[in-house]
Amino acid sequence: MNSTQASFFTLAAYFDTGLLKYFYYIIMLFLYAAIVGANMLLIAVICLNRSLHEPMYMFLCSLFVTELYGSTGLFPLLLVQILSDTHTVSSYFCFLQIFCLHTYGNIQFFSLAIMSYDRYVAICYPLQYNTRMTFSRVASLITLTWLSSFVGVLVMMSLSFSLQLCGNIINKVYCSNYSIVKLACSDISLNNIYGLVTTFFSVFGPVLLILYTYTKILKVCFSGSKQTRQKAISTCSPHLASLLNFTFGSIFEILQSRFNVSSAPKILSILLSVYWLTCQPLFNPVMYGMKMSKIRIICKSLLFRSRSLKAQAE
Repeated sequence: MNSTQASFFTLAAYFDTGLLKYFYYIIMLFLYAAIVGANMLLIAVICLNRSLHEPMYMFLCSLFVTELYGSTGLFPLLLVQILSDTHTVSSYFCFLQIFCLHTYGNIQFFSLAIMSYDRYVAICYPLQYNTRMTFSRVASLITLTWLSSFVGVLVMMSLSFSLQLCGNIINKVYCSNYSIVKLACSDISLNNIYGLVTTFFSVFGPVLLILYTYTKILKVCFSGSKQTRQKAISTCSPHLASLLNFTFGSIFEILQSRFNVSSAPKILSILLSVYWLTCQPLFNPVMYGMKMSKIRIICKSLLFRSRSLKAQAE
C-alpha cells in the first residue's frame, strides 16, 4: 500500500474508556482553553505595551505563538478522537498534523537557543547589547527559526510520503513521522539518516549552544558582584526551567518512538507521549508571567483596572 494512496490511518493507542471518555474530554478541553487563554493574554500584553518591545520579550512573544501553533496541531484531533469510536484520521490530515507537531518541536528548541544567546549577550556584554541585538537582528533570528524548521520538516515529510507502506495502524494518539516510517516495507535508510541528522541539528545543536552560553553566564556570575548574580538568576531561571521541562518531554517522546515500551502501562505511555505538547504551552506562560517583573506588573494593572471599571459601572 503506497502512502499517497492510503485513505486513512488508524490511531491504535486509544482504548475504550466507556463513560470516562466524557470526563477525559472535559479535562482536555479545559486544558486547551487554558493554554489558548494564557498564551494569547501574554501575546497581547507584549504586543500592546511599547515598554515590552525589547528583544527578550519579542523572543517570548514568538515562543507563545509557537505554543499556540503546536497546541492547535494536537488538541482539535485529540478532542475528536476521545469521543470517537473508530479512531481513524485521513492520510492528508495525518501528514498535516505531522508537519505542525514536528515544526513546533524544532521551533521550540531553536527559540530556547536564541533566547539563551540573548541572555548571554545581555549579561556578558551589557554595553554592546543594544548594538548586537537590534530589531532587525531579532526579527531575522525569529524568521530564520521558523523558516528553517518548515523547510527541514517538509523535506522529512517528502521522504516519508513517498514510502511504500505495508499497513496503516499507528500505535499513538496522534500522527508522528517515525510511526509512519515504521510501517514501511521499502528501504528507509535515507529516512533514518535524515532523521538522525535533523535530530542532531534541531535538538543537540541548540542544547550545545545553550550549554555554551550558560557556561559563559556562570563564569560572569561567579566573578561578578552579588547584584549581578541575583539579576542573572532572576532573568535566566524561567528559561532554564522551560528548557528542562521541554527537554525531558522531548527525550521521552524520542525514546518511546524509537524503542519498544509496551511493558509500561498504556495510560502512562499516552500521558507521557503528549507531555511535551501539553505541559510546555501551559508551563511557559505561567512561569514567565510570574517571574518576569514587567509582565507581572502590567498583568496586575490590567486586572485591577478591569475590576475598578466594573465597580464604577455598578
